[in-house]
Amino acid sequence: MGVIGGTFGYRLLRRLSADGETGYCDGSAYHGVSKVEKLLGERIWEQTKDKVVIDFGCGDGVEAVEMAERGARKVIGLDIREHALTKARQTAAARGVADRCIFGSQTDEKADVILSIDAFEHFDDPAAILRVMRNLVKDEGCLIAAFGPTWYHPLGGHLFSPFPWAHLLFTEKSLIRWRSDFKTDGATRFCEAEGGLNQMTIRRFKALVDESDFEFEEFEAVPVRRVPRLANRLTQEFTTAIVRCKLVPR
Repeated sequence: MGVIGGTFGYRLLRRLSADGETGYCDGSAYHGVSKVEKLLGERIWEQTKDKVVIDFGCGDGVEAVEMAERGARKVIGLDIREHALTKARQTAAARGVADRCIFGSQTDEKADVILSIDAFEHFDDPAAILRVMRNLVKDEGCLIAAFGPTWYHPLGGHLFSPFPWAHLLFTEKSLIRWRSDFKTDGATRFCEAEGGLNQMTIRRFKALVDESDFEFEEFEAVPVRRVPRLANRLTQEFTTAIVRCKLVPR
C-alpha cells in the first residue's frame, strides 16, 4: 500500500529508526494499572463474576489471573505459545488461583464469557477465529473484545510504525527489510511477523462480524485522546485508538 520503497525506503527507515525501538505500543500505558479495567471499564468485573471465562489469546496469563482474583468462577486461558502458557501457569500458582485457572492451547468447555484483548488485529484468519469463538461460547453467553490500534491509526502498524503512518507511507517490502535488521524470525510479510498483523480496519471488522454467527450488542470506537473533537463516522478509521465491543450469538 505504501509508496516509498526500494533501497531509498530501506535506508530512510534505517536512518529514522535503526533498531526498531519507538516506545509505541510497548505496553507501558498499562504499567501499574489493570489493563482489563482500563480497556473495558469497571463493569467488566461484574460481567465476569461467578462466570466461566475464556481468555482467548491469554499470553502470559496476567489478565486471566486477575479475572480469577476478581471473582470469575473459572478462567480458561488459551494461547498457541507454550512458553507463554508455562509462564501463565506459574503466575496463577504464585498468586494462589491455580485451582481456578486452566491454561492450554484448546478446550472443549463452553464459556459464559469469552474475553479477547489486543488480538483481532493479529489473527491470521479472524473470520475462522470468530467461528471458533462461537463454538466455545454458550448460546446465552457473549464475546467481549477490545483491540487496537487499527490499521489507519497513526501507529496502526505497531512495530512497523517507527513514526506515525510509516506503515502506510512505506512499502511492505521495505518495512520487512528494515525489520529483518533486528528481528530474526524470517518474516517476509506483515502477517508472518511475530504476533502477526492482518491490517485490520474498523470497516473490515464490522463486515466480519456481520458475516459471522455473532451480532453487535455494543460497539464503541474510542477516539485518540488528543483529537476527540475530530472523531466521527467519517474520520473514525484515522482517529480511533481502541475498538471495544460486546458480541452475542445470533
